[in-house]
Parts: sequence; C-alpha cells; structure tokens
Amino acid sequence: MTQAKARGPYTKTPARRAEIVRAARESFAEHGFTKASLRDIAERAGITHAGLLHHFRNKDDLLAAVLAERDIEERLYAESRVPDMDHLAPYLGDMLRHHQEAPELMRLWIELAAAASRPEHPAHGYFAERYAWGRDQFARGMRGKAVRGELHPALAPDEAATLLQAVLNGLQLQWLLDQDLDIVGPIRAFMRVALPLAAEPEGGP
Repeated sequence: MTQAKARGPYTKTPARRAEIVRAARESFAEHGFTKASLRDIAERAGITHAGLLHHFRNKDDLLAAVLAERDIEERLYAESRVPDMDHLAPYLGDMLRHHQEAPELMRLWIELAAAASRPEHPAHGYFAERYAWGRDQFARGMRGKAVRGELHPALAPDEAATLLQAVLNGLQLQWLLDQDLDIVGPIRAFMRVALPLAAEPEGGP
C-alpha cells in the first residue's frame, strides 16, 4: 500500500501539477523565492521531493509556472472586468491593490523579468511574448479612443500603450522600494492625462 501510494505522484497529470504550483505559490509568498525550498513545496503538495522533481526540474521552472498561472488569472479577471477602455483605469487600480497584497510575488516578477531580458535566459521568450501581448491589447483600446477623439493628441496609440505598460511596471518597482507610496492615484492620473475626454464608467471612482 505504501509503495503504491509513493508511486502515485509520479503520474504527470494537470491536477498534480496544479497542486505543486499552488504549493509553490504559497511557499514563495511566505518565504520568498530564495528561502523557499523544494522540500517545503513538496510537503505542501503532499508528494515526495523526488516526485516533485519528476514534474519540475528545479525551482526556476516552478517560479515560471507560478508567474504564468498568475498571468492567466489576471487575464481572465481583466476580461470579466474591462468590457471597454472606459473601465480600464478602475481595473488597473484594483489590479495594483491586488498585487500589493502579495509583495513577494510582485518582487519575483520584476526580478525574473529583468533577468529574462538576456536572450539566453530560459524565460526570455515567455516575457517577450507577455509584454508584446500586453502592449497589443492596450494599443487596440487606444486606437479605438483615438478614432473617437478621446486620446491625447500628442500621443499615438502605440506610444500610449507602451507608456502605460512602463508606468505600471515602474509604479510597482517604486512601491517595493517605498511601500507607503500611493501608486493607485498615479495610474489613474496617467489615464486621465492620456484619455482626457474619456467617459468615467457608471459608479466608477
């Protein structure tokens, strides 16, 4: 009975991998990436250390999976909260507040993104695609605003999208250095400057 149970975790199923990623996310958030151990993650997931290594080669692979899962969650949440660009500013404020609840994950994202700027880094492709996708999504919305005359005349849609992404990233980095800093107000102020004629969503702040 014991041996059969021990072999179970070696089966590569989506459910098992999801359990490991959940455990890794908890461990990273509690201990930080450097101090979190694979043995702690395996224990949280209810498998052996060897069983964990059957699914993920190392802690870097686990971190990439945790961040990818976080990214997917945010995309799905955004799709449910942002039917059009008029709802983007309130959503971005909520997103930043959500990130502030897990500063270690925010820190890990920034650190890994910087490291992945090197072409030889294993996560380079993921981050390049992720940032390109984000810019494309923002740019599509900005083009619609430009057509309606709501985008600031000094900004081209693609420029506004790139600046928005830079502001989001920069605000989070500044907050990690000074956690008394307000970063929700500035992102909403940026949106008001970029889209001075955009309508506020009903019930929005």
